[in-house]
Amino acid sequence: MPSVDSVKVAVRVRPFSQREKDAGSKCVISMNSNSTSIYDPRNPEHVKTFTFDLAFWSHSGFLKDKNGVLVPAGCNSYAGQREVFHDLGEGVLESAWQGYNATLLAYGQTGSGKSYSMIGYGANRGIVPAVCEELFKATQSGEENKQYQITFSMLEIYNEQVIDLLAKTRKPGGLKIREDQQQGFYVDGLKLVPCDSYAQIERLMEQGNKMRTTATTTMNATSSRSHMVITVQFKQIFLDEAITKQSIINLVDLAGSERQKSAGPEKDRLKEGTRVNLSLTTLGNVISALAEVATGKKVLHIPYRDSVLTKLLQSALGGNSRTIMIAAVSPADICYEETLSTLRYAERAKKIRNKAVVNSSPTEKLIQELKAENNKLLGRLAGLRSTGTLVDDETQELRCLVAGNEQRLRSAQDTWEARLEAARGEWQQQRAALAQERQMMETFPYLLNINEDPQLSWVLKYFIQDGSCDVGQSTSNAIILRGFGILDKHATFTNTDGEVTLTPGHKCKATVNGVPITGKTKLQHLDRVILGSSSAFLYIGPPAERTDEDLSRYDYDFFQSELAAAGGFSLDKLGAAGSKESRADPSILAVFHDYIKLLPLVAEVNQMSEELKKDLMFELKVKNLALSDSRGYDLQKEVVVRVTHVTTHQVWVWSQAKFMNRKVLMEELYQRLRAGEAAPAGRERDPFWEPPEAVHLGRAHVWLEALAHRAPLRQRAALRDHQGLRQARLLLALRPCGARGRLFGEDDMVMDPLELLGRRVDFQVHMVECRGVKWLREAAGRGIQIGYRVYDLPRCLYTKPVWKNVNPKIDETVQFSALKASYEFLNYLQKNALIIDLWGLQEGCVEMGCSFEGLPLTPEGAVLLDSPNALTAGDAGPDPSSPMSKLYQKLLRVEEETEQLREVNRALRDENLLLKDKLKWDTSHCEKTESESPTKAIEVTEETLSFREAEGRRSPRTSWDAEFAKALKIFYQNMSVVREQFLELKHLRPPVSQPSTLLQFISVATGAPFLTPRSFVLALGICKREVSITDRVSSHHFSPSMRLPLSMHFVQPWRHKDLETL
Repeated sequence: MPSVDSVKVAVRVRPFSQREKDAGSKCVISMNSNSTSIYDPRNPEHVKTFTFDLAFWSHSGFLKDKNGVLVPAGCNSYAGQREVFHDLGEGVLESAWQGYNATLLAYGQTGSGKSYSMIGYGANRGIVPAVCEELFKATQSGEENKQYQITFSMLEIYNEQVIDLLAKTRKPGGLKIREDQQQGFYVDGLKLVPCDSYAQIERLMEQGNKMRTTATTTMNATSSRSHMVITVQFKQIFLDEAITKQSIINLVDLAGSERQKSAGPEKDRLKEGTRVNLSLTTLGNVISALAEVATGKKVLHIPYRDSVLTKLLQSALGGNSRTIMIAAVSPADICYEETLSTLRYAERAKKIRNKAVVNSSPTEKLIQELKAENNKLLGRLAGLRSTGTLVDDETQELRCLVAGNEQRLRSAQDTWEARLEAARGEWQQQRAALAQERQMMETFPYLLNINEDPQLSWVLKYFIQDGSCDVGQSTSNAIILRGFGILDKHATFTNTDGEVTLTPGHKCKATVNGVPITGKTKLQHLDRVILGSSSAFLYIGPPAERTDEDLSRYDYDFFQSELAAAGGFSLDKLGAAGSKESRADPSILAVFHDYIKLLPLVAEVNQMSEELKKDLMFELKVKNLALSDSRGYDLQKEVVVRVTHVTTHQVWVWSQAKFMNRKVLMEELYQRLRAGEAAPAGRERDPFWEPPEAVHLGRAHVWLEALAHRAPLRQRAALRDHQGLRQARLLLALRPCGARGRLFGEDDMVMDPLELLGRRVDFQVHMVECRGVKWLREAAGRGIQIGYRVYDLPRCLYTKPVWKNVNPKIDETVQFSALKASYEFLNYLQKNALIIDLWGLQEGCVEMGCSFEGLPLTPEGAVLLDSPNALTAGDAGPDPSSPMSKLYQKLLRVEEETEQLREVNRALRDENLLLKDKLKWDTSHCEKTESESPTKAIEVTEETLSFREAEGRRSPRTSWDAEFAKALKIFYQNMSVVREQFLELKHLRPPVSQPSTLLQFISVATGAPFLTPRSFVLALGICKREVSITDRVSSHHFSPSMRLPLSMHFVQPWRHKDLETL
C-alpha cells in the first residue's frame, strides 16, 4: 500500500545581511511555534500569518563558540544548523532506511540562506554533508547478511542544460533527459560514483564545486540562476532474503526566486526569464496544479514535461517520494515583497500529496526487466527496417535507448566490489592531487578565485611558478582561463625570485586594486586582481610575505566597492558621508550596494556588445540623486542603466529590473552565436535592440506660494538632471488672472491666502522659452518637450515638441481654474512647487500628447482643478445652448458680482475704520485746544479740515497695500533667485575651508550678497508691523524722513544693524 503524505514544509528566517544592516532595515517577520507572521512595512497593521509544519528562527539570539559554530545564546528559540538537521535531515534518513525515496528542496530568493541551510559554510555544516555523514556512520555497524551500496552524483541545471559536475569534461549542449517505464525520467550519461566513506563524498562535493565555478565562468552564468541537484542512491541488500531495498535521496538547491519588479511605463517589451527561469516558472505551475488537485479541483494537465527540473522532480511532487521543502526568507523590510511571495509559494506546496511506496524487489528482477525491455526495443527497431519506414530521428532515439539499457544492464551485472574498486582508484588519484596542491600552496604564490556566491569562492587556485606564466583562453597557456573579456593570451605573470609582476597583453583588460593597468605591475600580497570583465582573484604572495590576516573581508563586494571607488563612485559622492556621531542615510547605502552589485554585470554586457559589434555602451547612473518632490523632499534614489549607441547617439534609460532581464537574454544570444547558431530573425527579437524613446533630461521646481497671495512670478528656472547638473534654463511666468483671462495687478493681491477660501482662483502658466539645451547641442535630429502636472490633474500636460533648436521659443500659456478653492488647494499653493520635467526626443520616437483630451475644462477653456466632479474635455459643454451651460454662465456672473460687492464692502469697512480713528483724534485734540485759546482752536480746526480734504484725495490704506504688494512680489522673485543660487552652490566645491574665504566664494559664485532666510523673515515682519501701525495712527505723525519705501527693504541687502534701526 502506498503511503499518502503531504509535502512537509518548513520556513527559516536568517539574520540581517550586511547590506540590510547598512540600509537600517527592520525585521518584518515574527514566529510563534509553527506559525510565521509578516507585516507590511508600509502598513504595520496589515499582518499575514502562515502555518507550516516547522518554523526555524535563525534571525537573532546566537553567538559563535570557540570552534566557529553558531549556537543559541542562553535560553532562546534560536535554531542553528544542528536543530535544522535534527528536524529535517533525520526525517530524510529515516525515509531512506525504510526504502522510500526522499527529496529535500530549498526555495527562496537569492541571498535568503538556501545554500547555507543545504551546504553550510565553514564550521556550520548544512543538511547535505550531515545526511551523508550520518548515513555512512549507520552503514558501518557491520551487520551480517546485509550489504550497503551508496552512489553519489552531482549536477547543475542552467538555461535548460544539464551539467555533470563530477565529469572531467563537459559535454556540449549538456546531458539528455531520458524516460524509463520503471524509474521515470533520468539523466543519460550522468556519472554515478560508488562511495564507501564520507571522506569520499566530501571530496566529491569539493570537486563538484570546483567544476561548478569553472562552468559558470565558461558559460558566463550566475550561480544564483542555476539549480544544483545532489543525488544519493542508497541500496540495502538482504543476502539471506535475496531482497533489495533502494532509496533515491534528492537534495535540491533551487535557483533564486527573484520576481522581476514591474517597471510601469518602463516595462520590457521582451518576455522575462526565457529559458533561464523556465524551470523555476514551470515548478511553480506544477505546484499550483498539484495544490488544486489536492483541494478536489479537476486539473486536465500537470506540466511536468515543460522543463528539465520538473522532469527530474516528477516523483518528488505528487509521485513516489517523501518530500520536504525548506523555504528560506529574509527578515528585512526591504525584501518584504519577495519574502511574502516565498511564503505564499510554500503555502501552496504544503497542499501537495505524494504516494510514496517502499522500493523493495528481488535482486534478479531488475536484470530480467532490463533484458526484456531491451529485446522489445530491438524488435521495434527491426520492424522499422523491414517495413522500409525508417525515420532517422526515431531510429536514433531507439538506438540511444538500447545503448542506455545495455549500459545499465552491464552495470547491474557488474559486481559492486569491481565498481567500488574503480572508484577507489580515482579517489587515490584525487588524494595525490590534493596533497600536491597543498605542497604547492606552501611553496609558490598563487591566485585565489573570488565569486559572487560565497560557496564558490576560494575554490580555484592558479599557481605562479618560477619564470613566466601566460594566462588566457588558449590551451597552450600555463593557466587556462575563460570568461568575458578574456583573450587567447590575455596576460603574463612573471615570478623572479619570489617577486611577481603582471603584464597585460595589448588591448587586454586588467585591474589591480581597482585601478586599470596597461604595463608591467608588481604585485603585493593580498592584491586584488581582475582579468577581463569580471574574473576576480586574490593574489596570495610567497610564504615569506604572508601574514595571519583574516582573508574573509576580501569578498566579492570588497572587489566591486574598490572598483567603484576607483571609478569615482563612493558613498561621499552619494551624499551619505555624515559625522562620526550620525550614520549614513540607509536609502543611500542600499543604492550603493545595488550599484556595486550591478557593476560587474554592466562590464559583462559591454564586453558582449563589443564582441557582437552592437555599438552600444552601458553605464550605471543613480536616478534622483539630486532631485526632490513638489514639497522639496528627496526622491527615492535608485540605480538605472543608461544605454548609448556610439554611432547614432541614441539614448535609452533602463530600470534595474529591465536590465537584469535583458542581460539574461543577451547571454542566451551570446552563447548561441558562439556555438555557431544563426542570429534570430528580426531586430524585435534582438535583446540589444530597442525602439527610440523619449528620455528624461532634467527637472525644475517653481514654488507656487506667490499664487496663494495672487502675486505674479516670472522666473528663469534651471532644469537639472539626476546628478544635479544643469541641462537647460527655462523662462516661465505664473500669472494670477480672472475667469476670462484678465491679468491681476498689485491691487488684487491678498495678504492672507485664506481670503481666497471658497472663492474662484484662476492663474496662468506661461512657458516662454528654453535656452542652452545641452541635449540639442550634443547631436542632430533631436527635440524636446516640457511636461508638468498641477495639483489633482489625472495626467501631465506637455508643450508642443520643438526640434533642432538649442534655444527654442515655446510661448505656450495654459489657464487653470479652481471654482471654489478648498483649504487643501490653498495649502498646496503655499507649500508645494510646480514640477517641470524636460524630456528629450529622438528621431523615430513617439512624441508625448499635448492635447487636453480627457482633462476637465471650464466653458472658457481653462483646465479645472480642485473639483472631484469636474467635466472632462470631451463633455465640457461644447453646446452653449444646453441648460447646464446656461446655468453655469449664470453662476459665473453671480460669482463675479459677488466678488465686486466684497471688494466694495472691504473698501467701505477700511474707510469707516479710518474715519473713526480720525474722529476720535479730532475730538480729543479740539477739547485740548479750546482750553488754551479760542483763536488757536479755530486755526487747528481749519488745519484739520484741510487735512480731511487731503485725505479724501488719497487713500493711505490703498497706498500702503500697494507698497506691500510690490514688496511681496519682489520678495518671491528674490526667493526664487536665492533657491537657484543655492542649487548652484550645492554642486560647487569651495577651494578652502576658512569661513571668511568661504563667504567670499559664495558671494562670487552667486553674483550677489548672501542673504539668509532669517533676514527675509525679519524684513517681512517689520513691513507687516509698519503697515499695522500706519493703519492705526494718523499718517501726519510720521515725517517723510522717517518713512522708508517698503520695496527698498527687499532690494537692498539686509544687515542686523539696519533691522535694529528700523
